Order: sequence, then C-alpha cells, then structure tokens
Amino acid sequence: MKKIDVKLGYSCNNHCRFCIQGGKRNFRNDQTTEEVKKVLADNKDFEEVVFTGGEVTIRADILELVKYAKQCGYKIIRIQSNGRMFSYFDFCQRIIDAGANEFMPSIHGSTAQMHDSLTCAKGSFEQTLKGICNLKKLNQGVYINSVVTRKNYHDLFNLAKLLVGIKANSYQFAFMHINSVIQHNVNLVEEIVPRYNEVKLDVEKALQLGIDNKVRSRVEAFPFCTLDKKYHNNISENYMSDAFIYENNKMSDFKKMKQDGGKIKGEKCKQCEFYKKCEGSWCEYTQIFGFDEFEPIKKYEF
Repeated sequence: MKKIDVKLGYSCNNHCRFCIQGGKRNFRNDQTTEEVKKVLADNKDFEEVVFTGGEVTIRADILELVKYAKQCGYKIIRIQSNGRMFSYFDFCQRIIDAGANEFMPSIHGSTAQMHDSLTCAKGSFEQTLKGICNLKKLNQGVYINSVVTRKNYHDLFNLAKLLVGIKANSYQFAFMHINSVIQHNVNLVEEIVPRYNEVKLDVEKALQLGIDNKVRSRVEAFPFCTLDKKYHNNISENYMSDAFIYENNKMSDFKKMKQDGGKIKGEKCKQCEFYKKCEGSWCEYTQIFGFDEFEPIKKYEF
C-alpha cells in the first residue's frame, strides 16, 4: 500500500535525547493548515497517510487535518505520536471520530524512571501508557515504536513484557538514528549510542517474547548480520511499503533517500548472501564506528 508521511513540523512536548530531528524545532517553522491540506489534496492517489512530526497531537488543527484527510479519501489515517495526548479519553474519541484509524505511540522504557529520563519530560511515561490503554479500550490498532539506545537496551525485555500485557497490536525496536548534535559530541556518543553487538541478545530476547505470545515484534535499522537468522523475519525492512515523505515543501522517496546516502554498506558486505536485500546501517553510525562489526553471512553458513 502506497503511503505518504506528512511531517507537520518539529514542535514537541517531549525533548528526547536521541531524537533524529535534533534542534530543528529551534529554526524551522511548522507547516500551516493550508499547506498541509494542499499536500493531502494533491496526493489522493496514496491510500495511506501518516501524520508525523514533531508531535502532531499538540497542534490546534490536528482534528481538522485528520477530518480533511478522510474527506480526501485516504483509507488509512495513521497518527505517529509520543502518545501523551491520548491520555485524555475525550481527545481519543474526537480524533477517532475525525477519521484516524491507526496509531503509532512511542514508549522507550518499562518504567517512568527509564522512559522519562530519555524523553526529558517528567510524567510522560504515565501519560503515554494511559494513552495506549485508552486507545485499546476504544478498539484501535496500536503499533508501538521504541528507540534502542545505550540507556534502555537492557530494559527491552521488560518493555516487551509490558506491551504484550496491555495487548499492543505490535511493537518495533528501532535502532537510534544519530543526529548531528550527538555525532559531534564524544561524550554524548559514549552515553547514549549503543553498538549492535552489545544490544543483540537483549533485542532477540524481546523479539522472542512477541513470537511466543503471537504479538508481532519487529526491529528497524538492524542489518541482517546483527541478528541470528532465526530473527531475520522480524526485520521491518522486509515488509515496508512504498513510502514518500513530505517535509519542508519537498517530497522524497524514502527508499531512494536511504539508498542515496541515508544508509550505507561496507565493501565486505558484498560477500553477504543478504547484500541485495539488506539496507545496511545508518551512515552516521559507520562514520563513528566503522564497519568492523558487520560480518558477511555466507550462503549455507550455520
């Protein structure tokens, strides 16, 4: 299913330390209501629209935009969010009535201490967790995204256990995409950026919990060689549909953007049986750590 991700802007009520958008909120304006409506009207051939940011639910016009997307004929209207506004049950009902029918809240730890330390927003864990529960009470599809950092990777199994318990439809662990602020700060790299080889066992254990409980569990931005073959079917890139991103008055093909420099593979990756299928690692990661830990998977290797 073709989809368009419409980035409404960078305003947010969290201040996540790992956010790829970094400091964009400080020097880029949010899209206006009319600008967003024009994008929606001009791209009616897409079946799915994802409203993303920043934090879209704090916009005064979000209900208007969702309703307009429904009028335009989009079959799936997905809200990517930190989930905090969904802690207000009435808001959940109103955005569903407007036309939203899939939700992607983000939660990054199994406890308030872990989650709030990463979002730098006290009380955000309680609001997000309540928001997820509210959406489930209203029989909505809830697809969780969690970012893997050096701070939280030991907590991923407990987080998966929490998400299975509250009956999330799926959960995904996304390897953090290093922003420019982090990349050029040695102390921040050491503090928050994990290595693939150090998170592997915790990630696989959390994935296995989903498999055992028949809850869809996936990872994003994990090259095939960073996981045991048993978990290769859990890699999200296997299933991603064609996606375009509208940001700053520009439309980009997300797959092409990654191929053109967003992600990168090393020379020895050509020896891997998954070379054509694998997207590689975020280029910022290899600029810091190199390619040594990426070992090609040879055909018939067991």
